[in-house]
Amino acid sequence: MLKVGLIGCGMIGKEHAKRIKYKIQGADLVAVCDVFEKSARAAAELVGGDVKVYTDADQMIHDPDVDAVVVTTPGNFHKSPVLSAIAAGKPVFTEKPLTTTAADCKEIVDAEMASGKHLVQVGFMRRYDRGYNQVREMIRSGGFGKPMILKCTHRAESVADDYSTEMAVTDTAIHEINVLPWLIGDHEEWDEVQVMFPRQTKNAHEGLRDPQLMMMKTKSGVICMVEVNVNCGFGYDINCEVVCEDGVINLPCPSFPTTRKNFEVATAIEKNWILRFIDSYDVELQDWVDHVAQGTTGGSSAWDGYTAAVTADALVRSQTTGAVEKVACGETPEFYR
Repeated sequence: MLKVGLIGCGMIGKEHAKRIKYKIQGADLVAVCDVFEKSARAAAELVGGDVKVYTDADQMIHDPDVDAVVVTTPGNFHKSPVLSAIAAGKPVFTEKPLTTTAADCKEIVDAEMASGKHLVQVGFMRRYDRGYNQVREMIRSGGFGKPMILKCTHRAESVADDYSTEMAVTDTAIHEINVLPWLIGDHEEWDEVQVMFPRQTKNAHEGLRDPQLMMMKTKSGVICMVEVNVNCGFGYDINCEVVCEDGVINLPCPSFPTTRKNFEVATAIEKNWILRFIDSYDVELQDWVDHVAQGTTGGSSAWDGYTAAVTADALVRSQTTGAVEKVACGETPEFYR
């Protein structure tokens, strides 16, 4: 039984605490940690039993009863506990992004390679979504020819007042940055990116530029267009269309029942991300536990987290310059091949 300690007891942290305790086979939650003791105790109470409560992440990580670590703090607080887990030789699953800067991600990559062990998995859960996996298999089958263009939407009903223009890249489009190269080919890499701003929506709070159109081109010439619209007002709307040589594959949002009433035909839309990807989180964490049991990692690696951060940095630069920006990640180390 893998004994897991969880760091960060906010909304997603509490969700993962319940998931590890009640859904994941081969794992048990033995400790929780948050700088706010009240939050940590609230998470412990959710799962009951004899769960240790910490306010110091290093102390929890080095607890001999903790075999592996899950990090669900805000992204700008990921670096320290991930590095601490690597130093302790303990597998660590961290929610996306790996960190919020490419420099910090590279430090984690270097530390993991120096350890000689694959210890880090990054929580880009779309790689575990049933729909995205079905599209990937269709592309890999060769029956549609090679992909040429991807058209994606990442829409949300609204965002908090502290959501910034840069977060449209680092917190929102980071999912597409990670999943799209994996979707169309294991060895695809981003080459250049650009951000364009259409007419501003009236629904965005002061200081936030919304919506945004992000253009990303792979080294093989596939062009991806991602509409980020986080104040759309009508729901959580994730779509992906892949235009291939011999056909088109369309991945819409999962459908609710269509109703006919009051002289209209209607289909509901998800209100937020929770229900849209809830099953993916279950599969993702189970896969992490299964890989840890085998002494390996699955899903997105620390290098994937680094390349996503480098790409995000280029997009953020383009938000200011308006120009096409190159993505320079360097050659993938043999350790991650």
